[in-house]
Amino acid sequence: MSNASLPIVTRRQMLQRCGMGFGMIGLAGVLDDARLLGAPPPASNPLAPKLPHFAPKAKRVVHLFMNGGASHVDTFDPKPALDKYHGKPLSRTNLRTERKTAGALRSPFKFQRYGKSGIEVSELFAQTAAACVDDLCVIRSLHADVPNHEPSLWLMNCGDGRLPRPSFGSWATYGLGSENQNLPGFIVMCPGGYPITGTQNWRSAFLPGAYQGTYVNTQHTAVEQLIENIRNASMSSAEQRRQLDLVRQLNAAHLEQRDNDAPLESRVQSFELAFRMQSEAADAFDVSKEPLAVREKYGNGVHGRQLLITRRLLERGVRFIQVWSGAGQPWDNHDNIEKEHRRLAGEWDRPIAAFLQDLKQRGMLDSTLVQWCGEFGRTPVAELPGLSGRDHNHYGFSAWLAGGGVRGGMVYGATDEFGFQAVEDKVHVHDLHATMLHLLGFDHEKLTYRYAGRDFRFTDVHGQVVKELLA
Repeated sequence: MSNASLPIVTRRQMLQRCGMGFGMIGLAGVLDDARLLGAPPPASNPLAPKLPHFAPKAKRVVHLFMNGGASHVDTFDPKPALDKYHGKPLSRTNLRTERKTAGALRSPFKFQRYGKSGIEVSELFAQTAAACVDDLCVIRSLHADVPNHEPSLWLMNCGDGRLPRPSFGSWATYGLGSENQNLPGFIVMCPGGYPITGTQNWRSAFLPGAYQGTYVNTQHTAVEQLIENIRNASMSSAEQRRQLDLVRQLNAAHLEQRDNDAPLESRVQSFELAFRMQSEAADAFDVSKEPLAVREKYGNGVHGRQLLITRRLLERGVRFIQVWSGAGQPWDNHDNIEKEHRRLAGEWDRPIAAFLQDLKQRGMLDSTLVQWCGEFGRTPVAELPGLSGRDHNHYGFSAWLAGGGVRGGMVYGATDEFGFQAVEDKVHVHDLHATMLHLLGFDHEKLTYRYAGRDFRFTDVHGQVVKELLA
């Protein structure tokens, strides 16, 4: 072929073609990172399923939140020394409490050993211990930062006690998405209203609004009350879909003019989720469809109903569920702790045992990480003037994990002989979070989100995976 027959390419055309080629190379990398090359979910759906950093042990999380601060020395951390020193001042301790306290206050509840593991548990959770103690990984050396409810709630839920940060459920759904696009990926159940600090406990903060927790008031029993406007009687589904498509187009134009404002983007996503929920949420929350024997096993109380709903939501692919004790601070018993703790634990014990057994029988416990704890524990000394309650204690308290790749039938760490503070194998809340993220398949240092010029993570600059807790 002669030079005269070759196509003439100008310098400008060459640069244009090269530039487009380099752009496609970059686009291929972006699509691969988003798992869109050969992957099913569309990029426009923030809750589309995603892969973690490595093979996970747990696929979903349930947090049983004992808000107000359950007493560890009355539940999962027996302290016989308190019987010996009951009523006497513990002057050789250096614990600083929020309020004036008196002498040691022995536990009014009996402890005994359960299961093959022989773990000691209070009579308050006798049914859970008798049925499931060998599945529990009891941490007796957890500690937080301050003895105040608000910052301790934020630390436990959001990884920071001062600044607005995304909650654990938001991070989990950001990293993993959801297995069911017709239900929220992160659901929060609390009977009777909001706990203290309200929606800040399940906020998405600077993460996209689609990852914020969806609140359900489980004090109600009828599905129409649990989820308002769950059914649309005024138009067909097809008509509503056409209406919503028009609203979405208008919102998209509005959003583009406002530099993709995060609250507005959250509103757009909420419209879509609300429409999709109409097809499945009513069925998921209707526990009357369960066999009578199953309902009787969970009991007739609000927490039994909450945990039965939780199991039904897990079966339908919800990623993260938080189940609260109730509005306010139910476990915050500064006085009359014997009566109040007995009442509260009585509402939880049977449902927890039924829930864990149910998950295990259905083959779901191994892939479901269950967490039990509050924001802190309580002091081993009595609080003045009542002498029948305990003050806040963040220096040492208990939690337990079950399923999802943890070692069952073990106790990790210890507080001192009185239960004042963690002294052996201490586990900070950041360490607990790092360990739970590891079980979900994430390196907690690499699960990040860029905001305001910085890569943020759930554990901030803290946290170590506690490998001894892993199965």
